[in-house]
Parts: sequence; C-alpha cells; structure tokens
Amino acid sequence: MGLRDQLRGIIPDRELRGISDHFEVIGDIAIISIPPELSAYKPDIARVIVSRRRNISTVLNKVAKVSGDGRTAAYEILTGTTMETLHREFGFAYRFDVSKVFFNTRLASERKRIADQTESGERVYVPFCGVGPFAIPVAARGAHVVAVEQNPDAFPYLEENIGLNKVKQNIIAIQGDAFDTGQLPHRLFDRIIAPAPYGLDRIFDILSPLVVKNGMMHFYTFKTRNEIPALMEEYAQKGFDVTWYSPCGNVAPGVSRWVFDLVHTSRP
Repeated sequence: MGLRDQLRGIIPDRELRGISDHFEVIGDIAIISIPPELSAYKPDIARVIVSRRRNISTVLNKVAKVSGDGRTAAYEILTGTTMETLHREFGFAYRFDVSKVFFNTRLASERKRIADQTESGERVYVPFCGVGPFAIPVAARGAHVVAVEQNPDAFPYLEENIGLNKVKQNIIAIQGDAFDTGQLPHRLFDRIIAPAPYGLDRIFDILSPLVVKNGMMHFYTFKTRNEIPALMEEYAQKGFDVTWYSPCGNVAPGVSRWVFDLVHTSRP
C-alpha cells in the first residue's frame, strides 16, 4: 500500500494528489516534500511514514532544493531529534548529517559498478568525494585512493567513514579545492572518478592530463539527451574513447545526470 493510500481518510481526496507516493530513505531518516498548502497535515504524514517503516526514527520535510557550494538542501524535522544518520550501502557504512553534506542514495548501484571495475594497486583520484561513497568501496578493493572534499562539514565525516570502514591504509584524504591539482601527492592516476557538481564541467580539462595512457575516467555531467552526441565527439577530440555512457537519474525536466566511462587513448 502506497503512502497516499495510507493517508486516505486523513487528508481529503482532492488534496492527496499533492503528496508523493514515495519518499527517500537515508539510514534511519525519511525525507519527503510536503506542499505548503498541506502544512496542517505534517504530523499525520510523519506518523504514517514511521508506522510504515519501523526502522525510521526521523522524518524530514524538504523545504529548499540542493544549492550552494556544499550542495545541501534545507529541511525541517517533523519527528525525531537529529539529522545525523548511519547509512549502509552494499556492505559499507557512512555517517553524516543530511543537512550538511550531499549524499545521493540513487547512485548506489552506480558506485558499486565502478568499484567492481577497480583492481588492487590502482592509483585512483576522487574529487568532490563527499563523505566517501565512491572512494571507500574502491579503497576496499585495494586501490590507492586520493579523496578530495572542500566542504568543511563533510570532511570530518569523510575521515570518520574511512576509519569506520577500515580503509585508512588505502586513502589519502585532503580537504581542499578539486581544481587545485598542486595539492595532489601524485601527478598521474590509473582511474579518476569525478562526480562533478552541476555547472562544473570545466573540471574535465583540469582532470584529463592526470589520467595515464589507457587509464580510465568516470565523468559525471548534467545534460539533455540531445546534447550527448556532441559531447561524445568533444571527448574524442580530447583524446578519450567512450566505452560506456548512461543516464543516472533525472534532475530537472529533460535534464539527467549522465556518466561517461572514458579511456585515455592519446594526448590531444
């Protein structure tokens, strides 16, 4: 039974269409967006969500979309006492405050796909690494990872999660700007995993010289489908062959996050 069905009889039918039948779950936190016109029903919605999922201890209402350098949203607590949680994903655990850091549960399978490609001994660079969901699984496979995160709220959680998942010996964590390559301990990497934030495609030209010949870059960008052919041609002109590409979820009408697996075949 969906959320709307469970709210039938509590919220008038004519207003139920304003409630999504789905909500995001991160650790023991449920996140939903409640339209302002249904504010009077917030306690009822939170109660029903908790009754559906016994592992939920906090329900948040998203009141502002992701924005700013930290890529964070704004929430109000409907039930519970904290926005910090411990989220588990494919055998790994990540602690963080959802109001202070960016974390996308919908990329879980994508993160596993990349980790499964990585071999022990590879040198891997992960800019925009957040609290570690790309970097930590790769390090657990034996790669030597450099993880860079600028957000001062996210970085302590990254360090904690590295210890929590017992991969300290394989990760160098740096709090800094991903555009500053002077802070990196290596000049070349076998693999770069670049979950670039919206609007930061220019990082590609900063990262591309850091990939060894025949090395791999997993590059994330936000595009409409009709922009993809020209983008693939642009990558080819810069010395990269596209071996895989796919949308990784919609972010706006007609706009998706896309991943490109790019092999560095030659210097442009």
